[in-house]
Amino acid sequence: MYKQTTSLILALALGSTATIPLVESFINPAPVTAQTPARQFNDVSDNHWANQFITALVSRGVIAGFPDGTFKPEAPVTRAQFAAMVQKAMTKNNIRSAPRFQDVASNYWANDAISRAYSMGFLSGYPGDVFRPEQNIPREQVLVSLANGLNYSATNDVNTVVGFYNDNGSISNFARAPIAAATEKKIVVNYPSPQQLNPQRNATRAEVAALIYQGLLSQGQVSQINSPYIVTQLPVSNNNNLMAGTQIPVSYRADKILITKQETAPITLKVSQNVVNSQGSVLIPRDSEVKGELRPTENGTRFIAQQLILTNGRTYTINASSQVITETESVARGTDTGNLLKNAALGTAAAAAISAVTGDRAIATEELLIGTGGGILATLIPQFLGMNRVDLLVIRPETDLNVTLNQPLVIN
Repeated sequence: MYKQTTSLILALALGSTATIPLVESFINPAPVTAQTPARQFNDVSDNHWANQFITALVSRGVIAGFPDGTFKPEAPVTRAQFAAMVQKAMTKNNIRSAPRFQDVASNYWANDAISRAYSMGFLSGYPGDVFRPEQNIPREQVLVSLANGLNYSATNDVNTVVGFYNDNGSISNFARAPIAAATEKKIVVNYPSPQQLNPQRNATRAEVAALIYQGLLSQGQVSQINSPYIVTQLPVSNNNNLMAGTQIPVSYRADKILITKQETAPITLKVSQNVVNSQGSVLIPRDSEVKGELRPTENGTRFIAQQLILTNGRTYTINASSQVITETESVARGTDTGNLLKNAALGTAAAAAISAVTGDRAIATEELLIGTGGGILATLIPQFLGMNRVDLLVIRPETDLNVTLNQPLVIN
């Protein structure tokens, strides 16, 4: 029985003005504060819209709070502060040499960070070799920085994509294409309304944290955060065209899937609800199949879709994928395998690992093996013998396996 996968949507917010004391505290606060989780900041409650984004970047050492126990989520961010954050968060080779900006002294606190952010392609200066380090950075500049620095380009019509935003007319001409690309990559987070971009408003510390986190997510560096403010609802094109960014809701026969971190596992998902165009015509019917594989990434696994088979038998090659999944579950001798395997599907290597570590050879008869199958299970078990425990990746189809088109798809 297939279970419908629930779409995950994420979020971000904006606002305010900057002060000089914020600069050093933003990057290098007192050591005790730098270790403070967002939930312990006096001004970031557990239900603050950006709490999870802030917590995640604090734990990665990208941002920090202040010695008084605050984070100041609504305070603005200067271009120098943003340069320090983005070059620390992103791993990217230099693509150009940084100039000597006339308004950035060699002993300025962010001189090195500005040079690195420029060299990596995330930021540029202004005519006359000036950088304006103390100028507050608007939201559209943050999005342009992330889209350009990560080499993203829009795959759909730019005006159609940015037309999603009620205030798209306020987007500067230079920012429209990068913002369309950032939208397709689900980097944009708009609080409190996903359709209100506020491109000219100064970005707040909370917003910058959320946007940088989404940039990391687009690179497969972090796990997805469930937030209602992440822009994921791209318009579906007219006629028979599905735009890049269109989500295909899918389901799977098991409640969870267990695989090893190095395992590639072929798998077939079912479309759980009709995918329609803007006129309401069904392009991908419910119960169509999506074939592909769970493929290892640097930090986990993701589903890479390769083929779409409609209910009428027509087949299409597609370029689509799920989010990166990084959740793990430890298995050790004494683990209750009955509970572990309840309503679960196993990759062949995961089945071998569980069998070797727990001593439960009955797993060889597990009906829900995926991958190369049970035939080679016995040959894989020796690889895991002698291990006291093994960490397996856990995929929960209900929340993890929605498929997003990376390129437009034409249904004939």
